[in-house]
This record gives sequence, structure tokens and C-alpha cells, in this order.
Amino acid sequence: MPLTRSLSMTSLNGLPQWEDEDLPVEDLLLFEISWEVTNKVGGIYTVIQTKAKTTADEWGENYFLIGPYFEHNVKTQVEACEPPNPAVKKAMDTMKSQGCQVFFGRWLIEGSPYVLLFDIGSAAWNLDKWKGEFWDVSNIGIPFHDREANDAVIFGSLTACFLKELSCQFDDKPNIIAHFHEWQAGVGLILSRSQKLPVATIFTTHATLLGRYLCAASIDFYNNLDQFDIDKEAGERQIYHRYCMERASVHCAHVFTTVSQITAIEAEHMLKRNPDVVTPNGLNIKKFSAMHEFQNLHSMYKARIQEFIRGHFYGHLDFSLEKTLFFFIAGRYEFSNKGADMFLEALSRLNFLLRVHKTDVTVVVFFIMPAKTNNFNVETLKGQAVRKQLWDTAQSVKEKFGKKLYNALLKGEIPDLNKILDRDDITIMKRAIFSTQRHCLPPVTTHNMIDDGNDPILNTIRRIGLFNNRTDRVKVILHPEFLSSTSPLLPLDYEEFVRGCHLGVFPSYYEPWGYTPAECTVMGIPSVTTNLSGFGCFMQEHVADPAAYGIYIVDRRFRSPDESCNQLTQFLYGFCQQSRRQRIIQRNRTERLSDLLDWRYLGRYYMHARQLALSKTFPDKFQMEPSAPPKTEGFRYPRPSSVPPSPSVSQHSSPHHSEGEDEDEDERYDEDEEAERDRQNIKSPFSLGALPQGKKKQYGEYRN
Repeated sequence: MPLTRSLSMTSLNGLPQWEDEDLPVEDLLLFEISWEVTNKVGGIYTVIQTKAKTTADEWGENYFLIGPYFEHNVKTQVEACEPPNPAVKKAMDTMKSQGCQVFFGRWLIEGSPYVLLFDIGSAAWNLDKWKGEFWDVSNIGIPFHDREANDAVIFGSLTACFLKELSCQFDDKPNIIAHFHEWQAGVGLILSRSQKLPVATIFTTHATLLGRYLCAASIDFYNNLDQFDIDKEAGERQIYHRYCMERASVHCAHVFTTVSQITAIEAEHMLKRNPDVVTPNGLNIKKFSAMHEFQNLHSMYKARIQEFIRGHFYGHLDFSLEKTLFFFIAGRYEFSNKGADMFLEALSRLNFLLRVHKTDVTVVVFFIMPAKTNNFNVETLKGQAVRKQLWDTAQSVKEKFGKKLYNALLKGEIPDLNKILDRDDITIMKRAIFSTQRHCLPPVTTHNMIDDGNDPILNTIRRIGLFNNRTDRVKVILHPEFLSSTSPLLPLDYEEFVRGCHLGVFPSYYEPWGYTPAECTVMGIPSVTTNLSGFGCFMQEHVADPAAYGIYIVDRRFRSPDESCNQLTQFLYGFCQQSRRQRIIQRNRTERLSDLLDWRYLGRYYMHARQLALSKTFPDKFQMEPSAPPKTEGFRYPRPSSVPPSPSVSQHSSPHHSEGEDEDEDERYDEDEEAERDRQNIKSPFSLGALPQGKKKQYGEYRN
């Protein structure tokens, strides 16, 4: 980042440093403010948690997170300590003297960033006064019955108060960058700007309020973006005050960012401002030392899922588990936003195709979407009990068989296999077989739903008739609870479950980013996404043939719902036709895409946003060259030249081809060669460590 003529800038641990001004590097502080700091509510928690290590490596002791204090979160996630920065400590002490409870410590996640947590309850007595002050500066009134909005006012007022106390100690020098996430933190930004604090501000919207509400109402959102009466729509949904808070935050910020290009288009129409920078979401990528370790994990956890299937489908287990594929969809229970409606319709069509073509492949589909339940379904628990009983019976008979066989061999005899099992053994096995008889179909849900008559997933299952009949090649299981390794049904954590599946399906209509397919990618599991999700758009931009790398992108923007559903059905059917070898090759390719999603690469967008905020806030100190946000040149994965990922892609010049020809085609696949070519398409990440003394980073070193 070039500066004005009288100044020059070097970099130490990623921080700007001035040579001609008496402003030491440790005086520049970065604060990220969010309601989800140490407080998991949704996807923003994942963004902040996974990005913390990269940002902490860049800013060191000068990086702080601000969030709300909740005792149950702090006890398990935060280690209390004293602030290392005297200015921060003094500002905290001032707030404490005014009756505000402030907690400081280290968040026990990767990077161990400092956190500053405000106790909302202890400051609630100021609510009326602060709501009045907020009205005076913004003309936004907050209704008393909206608890979330009232908490946002308290949280924002405490944040602004802290930033004011902190900035007063720096004599108006450009020392503070404050990055606010979502409308719950936006009040602090609005108040900071109204008080003209010397703070460079950034506001990131991860999803617009109104966009989520409109899409949930099954409105043709993206084709009518410029047609909505925004104020009317927000008022009808009783979120006008929240919408105003969000829009005011967007327009007050020096720099406005969103997480994807599709959300940028949405924000332009809903919030009336074009984002300055698009900041894609990343993950902390941990590579295995052994190249194929993730493939071994897939096999291990797939076997655990197969055990659950043996119990769930007892009495109806007339399909081969070796030829069974596991698909899943997971996330918040937003039936249309998450694409569960289209997924179910596509499954009905897939079931028809698999039956018509008399395929021996069976597909078991899991819906992992939390809903209100009473408890586990009795029939589901019984299935696991029957499975365990059968296992115990088999083990006892095997033990007796083994002893008799052992004794016979010691005597040098070949045992009579007709006599090695006595009548009692036969009786035990017959009773075990009779216990597997079932007079009902395997349940489509693992829990008792509180309102199953109005549940959209169950109602759709009833409409399309996917009841887990013997003739169905597609079986459906709704698990309306988050997964846990302590569950008596499916004792797997979410990550273990994902690794054991074959395909994640996320045909979302409204998905500003989409962490679920991104998590599949870094674990080497292929996934289905859409061109209305930030993740799908990102992959379309950076991968020449996404399907070859296990990223199937459904066009939900420019096609009718029926056409999109047919496209999804074809993706699923094509995946079912893959051989085991083709799936292994595809998983290898999918896992290699994880480099694209590493915060070490995507963190550059946040760096750019911070530099832009400094140059806009303090133009006399910072001056950036006019340039677009950093590009990811070299992030383009070419189309693989080796074996096609699925039969649908494979084209033969002659209708008559032998198995030998297929094998020759398989032989063309050289994984090491292909992996090296992919690695060359990803540039080395810029260093976030300390530079050798005397070395200066030039502006060009930050450009991509």
C-alpha cells in the first residue's frame, strides 16, 4: 500500500509501520465485533473462529475480538487474563467504574485471540437512555418487545463507549480499525461514526435480513430484485427497525463487504450500496501427512454408518451395503431456502430412474436438520437393539464353533460340518432370525416429531411416496437433531459422519456462502451446490470443470424450478453410475480443491478491506493506488485430462467398446502427475510471519 510522498511504510507481522511519524507499530489495533464471538448462533461463528488463527498470525497481540458475555460460554471457551495493552486496560477500567461489567481473556481456539466480552444484563438499566440516544442520531426506534434488537442496542452502545474511551488515549492518531459483522453489531458502528471517533470502520453482511425473509416465503427473489418495495416488505414482516439498523450500518461504514458475488448483487438492491470488497469465507485446512489418509477415514466411518443402516432396516435389509451410497443434506431447517423441497423431488425422480433401469445400487439419504422432537422413535431404538442382539448371538455361536474346530484340528481330524453345530445352536439362530421379522416399514424419521402433521419434509415424503418400501431404490431417513458421538442411534460427530458419506447435496435457493459444501470439499467428499450460493459461484469462477472435481453446480438462477430439478436428478443419477474406482479418483480431486478454501489465501481479501478502510478514513496518512480488490490469479484449476469422473462424461467414438478399453482409459490416470499440476495452479501464500530486519514489503508483494 503506497503512502503519501512524505511517508513510507514497512510491514512487521502484517502491521503497517510509519518511519516518518512518531507512531509505533504496536499502537495500531484491530477489533472485530460480532454477536457470535464465543457465542455460536449460526455460520458467522464459524467464519470468526476459523479466521482467528490467520488474523492472529498477522496482527499478533494487537488483535482483539469483541462479543457478548454469556457465562456458560465463557466457562468452557475462555481463559481469563489481564489485557497486555495498557490503553485497552485503561478503557476497560473506565467502563467498569461506570457500572459496566467487562470480561477479558483468551478464546481457546486456534490462534488463541484476545476477547473482550460485555455483560449485556449488567448494562440493561441503561437501555431506555441508549435507545433514546440511538433515536437522536439515527431516527430508528426499537420496539420494546424485540429482545434481540434491544440486546443489539446495549451491545452496540457498550462497544461505542469502549472505542471512545480507547481512542481518547491516542490523541486522534489513526490507531484503531473496527470490523463489525452483521446488524447485531451495527449499532456500535453507527454510534462511533455519529461521535466522529478516529476509527476506521468495516461492516460485513453475511446475508441480508430481508433477503432471507423473502426467500423463505417462496418468492421469485433473484428475478425480481429491482421490483421490491423494500420498506413495505420489511414493514409487513415486522422487521423494519432491524432492516433500518442494517442499512444504516452499511451506509455509515467506511468499507462495506459481503461474503460472495451473489450476496453483493443482493446487497446492491436490498441495502442500496455496492460492496467495496467481496470477502469469501475460508476454513483452516489441515493436510494429512499421508496422501490417502482421508480415504482411509472415509472407509472407517462408512462402516460405522453401515452398522446403523443394518439396525434401522432390519427385516428389510434385502439390498447390498457394498453397493449402497450415502447422500445427505444438513443445516438449519429452512425447507425452501436450503433446497430440501427440490432435493426431495429429485429423489423421487432418481428413485424412478433407478427402478426403471433395474440398477443394483441403493441410495440412503439422510436429512440432518434440527426440528422440535419429543424423543427417539421407539421403532428406531428397537432396530439398533435387534442389531446388537444379532451380533451377540453370532459372536456366541462363532465362539462355540471355533472351540470345536480348534479341538478337532488338534486331534488331526477334519470336523464334520453337519455335526459341529448342535441343535441348541440351530435353535438360537432360528430365534435370532425370527426376531428380525418386521410388520411395518423402516421409519423415515429417527425421532418423534412434535408436529409431524405440519412438518414440510414429512409431508413431502408422504406426497412423493418415499416410505422405504422394499422396491424403493432410494431410502430416506430424517434425523431432526444435530449429530453427536454420544448418541445411542448414530454415534458419530458431524465431521465423522460427513467423511463416511459419499455425497453432500445442498441445492440451496438462498445461501450467501455455504459452509456445508465447503466442509465437504476439505474432507474430500463430493457435493452438490447451486449458482445461487456463494460457494457455488466461487467454484465456478476458479475451477474450469467443477463436476470433474466433485463439485456439481445446479443452475437455479437461469432455469425454471422443473429444469433445475431435472438437472439435479441427472447429477445424482450420474453419480450412482460411477464405479468405485471413479469415486476414489473424484474424492482425490475434491480434496485437492481444499487449498482454494484455506484462510491463508482468502485472508488477503480481509487485508485489502482493512487497508482500504485506513486509506478512506485517514487519507492524509494512507493513500492506495486505484485498483480493484485483489484477484486470485492462478487459482484456476484446468479440466483434468485423465479418466472422466463419471460415465455420463465418458464419450466413446464407437458404440462398441470393450472392458479392456475402459481399463486402458483408467490407466491414463496418474494421480501424482495430476496432483502436481493442480498444486502449480495455486500460488504460494504470502508470508504472515515477521520479516527479516531491514526488509521492506513493497506494494506489489501484496498484489495477486
